[in-house]
Amino acid sequence: MAIYCGIFNQNYFFMNALIEPRELNNLLEKDHVVLVDARSGPEAKTKFAAQHLKSALHVDLENELSDKKSDAAEGGRHPLPSPDDFALLLGKLGIDPESNVVIYDDKNGANAAARFWWMLKAIGHKNAQVINGGFAAAIGAGFPTADGEEKSDQTNAYPITGGWLLPLSNMKEVESVSEKKDWHVIDVREEYRYNGESEPIDLVAGHIPGAENIPYLSNLDESGWFKSPEDLKEKYAPLGEQVIVHCGSGVTACHTLLAFAH
Repeated sequence: MAIYCGIFNQNYFFMNALIEPRELNNLLEKDHVVLVDARSGPEAKTKFAAQHLKSALHVDLENELSDKKSDAAEGGRHPLPSPDDFALLLGKLGIDPESNVVIYDDKNGANAAARFWWMLKAIGHKNAQVINGGFAAAIGAGFPTADGEEKSDQTNAYPITGGWLLPLSNMKEVESVSEKKDWHVIDVREEYRYNGESEPIDLVAGHIPGAENIPYLSNLDESGWFKSPEDLKEKYAPLGEQVIVHCGSGVTACHTLLAFAH
């Protein structure tokens, strides 16, 4: 999945993209907060059951934030679900348009936390934030944890109007603009994957002709926290508005979109 980012003037996309761990305890005093654990991987549910931030609800990247087919040739490894299916998931989590949604993973937002955040923004949800520094940072700031399962205040399907409100790009468009000077196709994968030196996940090594490599990890400082808005603006603003961001399956690309928003 590639995502077109010529949307820099839409304020709802940028609003409060990150929340700092020191601010988390204030959440306990607010109403209508939904805390989401988006840790992924084979042991994600086991890890959630063993320890998670108090009151957090778990979402599954593979089965809830993706509509995976039996053949990855049909949409890739993590194709988006339909907006209607996503609306049902949000209702199951008790998320409505007034909810303050706070999301974390254990990859500094680089995995499903950023993906879930982008999906919320793409249906027009205003109040969504990712915890800067992730799960470990929240614990380090003293936010309470729990184990076992958590129950959501389930509600009706989230009311949506139309499809995804943020623009998506397809292979045909990427091919048509990837080598144009006034466009930037950003490949956020690690440099060794971009160079084709090794490919641990996908079938084909290398990169899209004309794409430039800006690894998502370069959005973070030495401590694994997002760089300042000023540093990120200096880095990305010269690219202009005709930007397409991609990774291998549409997950870590959202980390760079989160950096744009921050």
